[in-house]
Amino acid sequence: MAKLITPRWGWALTGSGHFFKECLAMIAGLENVDLFVSKAAAEVVRMYRQQFNLPKSARIIRDTTASAAPVGLFYYGVYHTLVVAPATSNTVAKCVFGISDTLVTNVFAQAGKCRVPTIVFACDTAPELTTEAPKGMVKVYPRNIDLENTARLKSFESTLVVETLEELRDGLDRRKREIAPSLPSPASGRG
Repeated sequence: MAKLITPRWGWALTGSGHFFKECLAMIAGLENVDLFVSKAAAEVVRMYRQQFNLPKSARIIRDTTASAAPVGLFYYGVYHTLVVAPATSNTVAKCVFGISDTLVTNVFAQAGKCRVPTIVFACDTAPELTTEAPKGMVKVYPRNIDLENTARLKSFESTLVVETLEELRDGLDRRKREIAPSLPSPASGRG
C-alpha cells in the first residue's frame, strides 16, 4: 500500500461523556481526520443526542470487526497522530496493561508499535470531578486505581496524557506545529 500524500489524524472516541461534546467540537475543527468510534462511544452519541458535524475529509470507522482490522492503517503511515479523547478509566486501564480487545485499545497499541505520537485525554484525573451526564452535571469520585493508571500512562513513550480541555487544545496545537513542515501546502492541490 502506498503512503498517502497527506497523513491523517486518528481520533478514537470511548464511552465517556466527560467533555464529549467539547471533544466533538475539536474534531470538527480538524482536516483529514479518521474517527474511530467504539461500540460504547456509539451509545454515548445517542444518549447525549449528539450529531457528528465533521469536515468533508473525515471518515468514520466503527467497531465492527473482532480483530479491529482498521488498525492495519497505522502500518502504512496513514496517521501522523492518534488522539484518544475522552478516554474512560476502562480504556486507560486496558492501555496501561496492554489489553487490546476493542477498536480503541487496538489503535492505541498499534500507534505505539508504529511510533505514532498519541494524545490521551483521560477522564479520571483527580479524586473529585464534576462531569456531564445525560441528564446534567454530576460529581464523580475516581478510585485510587483509576488515578494510578492515569499516572502510569503518563510514562508511556510518545504518549501525552492531558487532564483538561485546555491541555488537550494545547496538545493538538503543538502537534499541528510539529507536523506542519511535513504536510503538503494547500496550494499544491494534493492530499
